Amino acid sequence: MGRYRLTARLGEGGMGTVYLGLSPGARQVAVKVVREELVSDPSFRRRFAREVDAARRVSGFHTAPVVDAGPEDTRPWLVTEYIPGPSLQQVLELHGPLPALTLRALALGVAEALEAIHACGIVHRDLKPGNILISSAGPRVIDFGIARGAEATALTRTDLVVGTRGFLAPEQLTGAPLTAAVDMYAFGMVLCHAGGSARFADGAALSGALRLLPSDLAAVTAACLGHDPVGRPSPTEVLRDLGGADGETPSDWLPPALRTLVDLHQASTMTAAPPRARPDRPGAP
Repeated sequence: MGRYRLTARLGEGGMGTVYLGLSPGARQVAVKVVREELVSDPSFRRRFAREVDAARRVSGFHTAPVVDAGPEDTRPWLVTEYIPGPSLQQVLELHGPLPALTLRALALGVAEALEAIHACGIVHRDLKPGNILISSAGPRVIDFGIARGAEATALTRTDLVVGTRGFLAPEQLTGAPLTAAVDMYAFGMVLCHAGGSARFADGAALSGALRLLPSDLAAVTAACLGHDPVGRPSPTEVLRDLGGADGETPSDWLPPALRTLVDLHQASTMTAAPPRARPDRPGAP
């Protein structure tokens, strides 16, 4: 796909299929190929190209930047930095709630990622555990901005709601104008899930989920889950309230079991993408 050799299938998303790939210099990347049913829509292609251009401007320690794209190709594609690690969703399914140190590092990392994303005028609109990768260096937020192209096509049908239920802000359900505050609502829901509340049962009180969080995270989460988007904190305010300027993600932010999971994930992708042998090298096939 373009200059990139696809070596393994990583998964399926709303926009298309994600592959592990190798750059010409043998650097591992994530290659996302658009679903075939979207490629014939000229309006989707235009939106996709605009969102790729916007997402390329995003930089930060806790994102997976877009590094290349082929929006004009027969099957549009884009390439992001490959982050060797499981998703937060996989971590929670395998190991359950995160300990306090890990939960705090998660909150700071995701808030910093949203700060960088929002600074470029992008609203993620589908922040959830499946779009947060867990690496040894900290959490990384993926699929920012790009999904908006596919979702905008879906919005031509009035019976569809953009995003993932369980993480949608009230205004996303009512059709009210959307702002970056929808990401902060989803951020609060992510922290609830990571703290042990897998989902809110119908009629369950928010206080039950908040009791599972450390007190400072509970206060921030409650503010993020406010019904009025105007009252939700920004990522910068979250970082300030949590003391995010104190330093980098600690090297021991993952407990031993989760660090082993990250290491195994990295090892499996290394074997899935062996470098191409050079025919002129002695002993090469």
